[in-house]
Amino acid sequence: MARPPFWLMRQAGRYLPEYRAARADAGSFLDLCYNPKLAEEVTLQPLRRYGMDAAILFADILLIPHALGQPLAYREGEGPVLDPIRSAAELSKLDVTRIHETLAPVYETVSRLSQSIPQSCTLIGFAGAPWTVATYMVEGRGSKDYAHTKHWIYSDPDGFGELMEILVASTTEYLLRQVAAGAEVIQIFDTWAGVLPDDAFRKWAIEPTRRIVEGLRARHPDLPVIGFPKGVGANIIDYVKETGVTAVSLDTGTPLHWAAQEVQSLVPVQGNLDPLLLVEGGAAMERRIAEILETLGKRPFIFNLGHGIVPQTPPENVARLAALIRGE
Repeated sequence: MARPPFWLMRQAGRYLPEYRAARADAGSFLDLCYNPKLAEEVTLQPLRRYGMDAAILFADILLIPHALGQPLAYREGEGPVLDPIRSAAELSKLDVTRIHETLAPVYETVSRLSQSIPQSCTLIGFAGAPWTVATYMVEGRGSKDYAHTKHWIYSDPDGFGELMEILVASTTEYLLRQVAAGAEVIQIFDTWAGVLPDDAFRKWAIEPTRRIVEGLRARHPDLPVIGFPKGVGANIIDYVKETGVTAVSLDTGTPLHWAAQEVQSLVPVQGNLDPLLLVEGGAAMERRIAEILETLGKRPFIFNLGHGIVPQTPPENVARLAALIRGE
């Protein structure tokens, strides 16, 4: 059986000492995202170590709200913090006219990477899905209950829909410009899709993503798009059928045999090793990698994690994972 291709979400990041050095040189996380030379460098770092089959652009899903004019800071121990927007009246704070001027360094990074990654490597561009990006814009940070966002969708769905319209249009153009700069595949991260109630999932997760995919395909009919609706359980079936994604990424909680029968019969799948098992390494990690390969490897499949690499991951465990995928 031929080995599957592999890459790892957040494969460029704080678990690598060379990344930490580049981050220190940049001055701040946002400065790193907007520095094409350093963003290119940190994107290439894991490829040099582990030889992944894909490079994913180093950027962040919150660059779009930042480019729209929403103040954003990354605070040590807190993560991203934004000045929240919680009503339709506050949407006037957003400025759509200069978004691509702000994001121009990201497009330059993509262009540089299209020339510098190995020829055998695929370049993945990405963005956050409108729902997930909106939760950060409304809550002002990560949240446990998403109370402010849910209050808005229940009390003023039309007003919240205006925010989503801005995000759908901005995200579609952002991704089109990444493709124009050299991205060969797109991944759309809907990290917080799983917090949506079942009766709201289609409206706020499926439909915005479907419109983005439609907008991308209008310009690039054969563009591969990977969706990642994290934590949505069986709703992933409707997501696959209705968004038009080419492939879907499975989170850690997705049962392997169910995914092989119900999801992989529809589209190629990507996933889904637990990032914390990658931290532990050893025999337990090796057994799970073998199980994932055995269960999902018979059909089109990309090996990945069920979410991003965490900072405490030992680099040698990633090296062992890469060796196992290659059958070494």
